[in-house]
Amino acid sequence: MTRSTPAAFVLSCVMTLVLAAPASAQLSGILGKAKKAEDAAKKVADLNISEQDERKIGEDVSRRLRDTFGVYQDAEVTKYVAIVGTVLAQASSRPNLNWTFIVLDTDGVNAFAAPGGIVHVTRGLLGLMQNEAQLAGVLGHEITHVTAKHTVHAIQKSKVVSLGAEQSRTGTLTSEIVSRIAEQAYHMVLENQFDRGDEMESDKVGVRLANQVGYAPSGLVEALTLLSDRNKGSDAPNGLFASHPDTKARIDALTKLIAQEKLHATATVAARYKEHITFEAKPVTDIATVAPGSRGLAGGGSSAAEKTDGKEEKPAEPKKKGGLLGKFGLSSGQQAQSSQTVASAGGRAIGPDTLATGGANKNAVQVTITPAELETFRKGIAG
Repeated sequence: MTRSTPAAFVLSCVMTLVLAAPASAQLSGILGKAKKAEDAAKKVADLNISEQDERKIGEDVSRRLRDTFGVYQDAEVTKYVAIVGTVLAQASSRPNLNWTFIVLDTDGVNAFAAPGGIVHVTRGLLGLMQNEAQLAGVLGHEITHVTAKHTVHAIQKSKVVSLGAEQSRTGTLTSEIVSRIAEQAYHMVLENQFDRGDEMESDKVGVRLANQVGYAPSGLVEALTLLSDRNKGSDAPNGLFASHPDTKARIDALTKLIAQEKLHATATVAARYKEHITFEAKPVTDIATVAPGSRGLAGGGSSAAEKTDGKEEKPAEPKKKGGLLGKFGLSSGQQAQSSQTVASAGGRAIGPDTLATGGANKNAVQVTITPAELETFRKGIAG
């Protein structure tokens, strides 16, 4: 008995080690994966998205948005929106970006801010707003998505960029990575996948920005109220600002901010707005839409066959009159399209305003704005 005990003990130890080996190997594998994940995260954090790269991504987003919704071919309306936007952008934290403002040709009520300074509003949104302060509130919100780099930061955290970062030895973006970012960002923006903090920041900074240049800070509150009224009775999140946090919480937060910070600008400039925006938004029930998912990964435009409500979409005809064309001297034409695309800021993918059909013309309308024109316009804000 005494001689057999050591042998049994050795055998027991060997069996214990054999049984423990797989667990140890498994633990080693887990630690190895954790280290790889940490290294990948560091690569993403170190990945340099330059201002030039940001613009390339934004151009991809803009092209895809134009493919999806078309461009409203009214030079006067385009210039009017561009001047309001430029006044705000020049007062923002990134005034030197190549700010571009595009009106998308769709009845859907929406707005999208592509990285690098390309802001889009829809014809439907312009028809819903009632004065310049409301438009300024929306544009201030979208401009802040750009200045705060919300889309860029969200993409940096995504698995798509994590995989792409491993292919970049120099820490800069290859064309392949830009393409992958563009595809991801288009859907992120179109479906309004900004988090609560991003949306609240864009609301607050946008209101401050509008107030800074002289617009009533209540403009964004009024715009949110109009959007909330438009979506009453609908269970599906729909269009601009129809995501988290809920609209009431945003209105309450902005009302509190305006009071606490004593934001006292008063200009609404309703008369000038009505002079240039002479159409109204269609009710949600009258919006012609495409089938969910029919636009595909490429974010392509809609066709008559894709409409789900049986309505025939009648293209909006550009207005022909004086106004800004005569006052400011505008040059119009076609803007070159870039190679790919991505998007920014809309509704969560299932509402009629997000699924709205668009026009056939994909070419952006170019406008030229001089410093003198901007100064004249600013004086109009002050009254």
